[in-house]
Amino acid sequence: MSVIVVGLNHRSVALEVLERMTVPRDQIPKALADLVSRDDVTEAVVLSTCNRTEVYAHAERFHPAVGAIRDFFSELGALAPEDFADHLYQFHDAGAVAHLFTVAAGADSAVVGETEILGQVKGAWEAAAAEGACGPVLNMLFRHALEAGKRVRSETSISRHITSLSQAAVALAAERLGPLEGRRVLVLGAGDTGEGMVASLAKAGVREVLVANRTWERAEALALQVGGRALHLVDVPAALAGVDVLLTSTGASSVLVDHGDLEGVVAARGGRPLLIVDVAVPRDVDPGAAGLDGVTLLDMDDLRAFADQGMAERRRELGRARNLVDDEVGRYRDAAAARQVAPLVSTLRARVDERCATEVERVARALPDDQRPMLEAAVRAVVAKVLHEPTVRLKAAGGTPRGERLSEALRDLFDLGDDDG
Repeated sequence: MSVIVVGLNHRSVALEVLERMTVPRDQIPKALADLVSRDDVTEAVVLSTCNRTEVYAHAERFHPAVGAIRDFFSELGALAPEDFADHLYQFHDAGAVAHLFTVAAGADSAVVGETEILGQVKGAWEAAAAEGACGPVLNMLFRHALEAGKRVRSETSISRHITSLSQAAVALAAERLGPLEGRRVLVLGAGDTGEGMVASLAKAGVREVLVANRTWERAEALALQVGGRALHLVDVPAALAGVDVLLTSTGASSVLVDHGDLEGVVAARGGRPLLIVDVAVPRDVDPGAAGLDGVTLLDMDDLRAFADQGMAERRRELGRARNLVDDEVGRYRDAAAARQVAPLVSTLRARVDERCATEVERVARALPDDQRPMLEAAVRAVVAKVLHEPTVRLKAAGGTPRGERLSEALRDLFDLGDDDG
């Protein structure tokens, strides 16, 4: 069996493809049930964010499982495999572990060092656990990934300055408009990213923050945090006539602000420019709106380009982060190997001890009582020496395909059965 990851991210495909492959939060249970129902996939976790959609799996057989997950992506995006398969990346075993730890550390994000991804990794794991889609292998992997992500942030400076997508979106708006003091801003979406945007806007000294969200109670609660005002979604077009900036980050599966809405807004604004920063994937704003007079529409591609400009200070921290990830991968592999082979070694020793005890009992009947302890000690010493080298080699190979082959051979040779793990 192998741990594998198959996915797409902001570097491997265009935004148009990535947004088709996004799994909305309310569709995660269905996606997980679909994946674990496929041949060769025994456990699964789906990590779907604005930067990536990835499937982590515990696979019976590597190549068939990769094919099954590729088919999942094909059905998800309604695209033929040949239209995107060349852009899928795939890793297995140590490579898959290293990839997840790098993601959790924020070293693979559009905004390097961003803090939001750690919560997203945790949320993906918790969702899979709630649906019964992950078991002991992925539970151990994701628990260690969270530890690795926290360690990188605590022992490097990778998360200094701009540390989240929401902060980057506000900073991008400020770069385009200048200082945001005195501006009126509409935030569409009151999830984690929207909440971060609102907090950053408050620090920037904006005059007024409007918050619109599908759930009114969530919009109202978030607006109250900064003395802002909540809106219903139907009121967004009218509100756009009076704001300077629209920041949007919902998890909607289709466009919320279409070209027609913005045509009316442009007419009502009387020539005043409108800046839109849409970091939702799929996008919340019709891309065609970029062609309207007075509208500047920025999306995730623009945000990534902006974030890259500030990378110089963090590049030296990336090396330290990757070294820590390598160290954590080694710790994980040692723990996984011990977990995999320890029950088998215990079963083997118990079986051998049982047979030895039977033979000692038989032979000891013909010996004086004072010689029995010597016989037992000699048998224990011989058994320990005979089992030492196979045990050491089995533990060293644990967590690898070779370790699985050795374990299976040991079960067959000593008739240990499958109830040891």
